Formats: sequence, structure tokens, C-alpha cells
Amino acid sequence: MTCIMIVEDDLDIRRGIADALQFEGYQVVEAADGREALQKLRQYTRPAAIVLDLMMPGMNGWQFRDAQRDDPELADIPVIVASAQDRDDRIQADSYVTTPFSLETLFDAISRYAT
Repeated sequence: MTCIMIVEDDLDIRRGIADALQFEGYQVVEAADGREALQKLRQYTRPAAIVLDLMMPGMNGWQFRDAQRDDPELADIPVIVASAQDRDDRIQADSYVTTPFSLETLFDAISRYAT
């Protein structure tokens, strides 16, 4: 089963995405901020992709992405930024979906990396 990690501080949004992905047959690992995501990435099965919010308390999406790229074990995991923020190429995301987005748009981005 293909695993997707969701890094999102808003519990309702995170659970909504997780429920939709699980309904589509994905395994989901959830994290409320970048620090929790890094801990789980080092503990769990490697996800096929990470869906990442940028604006989070604690370790935000930009800080998470810097730490991820600096870790050779995690650097090549594709990141799909899902944010209301304008596209920011400095984050070097593999895909970018602007909120609010349809689940179809998110699934399309995920399907590029989840084989």
C-alpha cells in the first residue's frame, strides 16, 4: 500500500485529506508541524510523497523543507505544497497546489509520485 504523509497544523483539514486519501486506498501518516513530520519520517515507512502546508506554528513548511533537503535519507522524497500562499519557488517543491483546492487536483499531484 502506498503511503502519503500529510503535514498540516489544521486538524480538520489534515483529517479531511487523510480520510479522502484512505478512501482512495492510500496509507496515511499525519503530522501537525514540521518537527513532528521529521520525527515520523525517521520512524515510519518512507512515504511516496509529502503533502506540506507552509504556514504552521513550531517548525513551518520552509524550515521543514530545509531540514528535509539537508538529510540525505529524506531529501529525495517528493513534496507537494498545499498552501494559500502564492507559489514560492525557494521552497523547491515538486508540485504546488493552492488552497482552496479540489481533491481531484490534489490526487492528480499525488498520482505523479505514488506508483
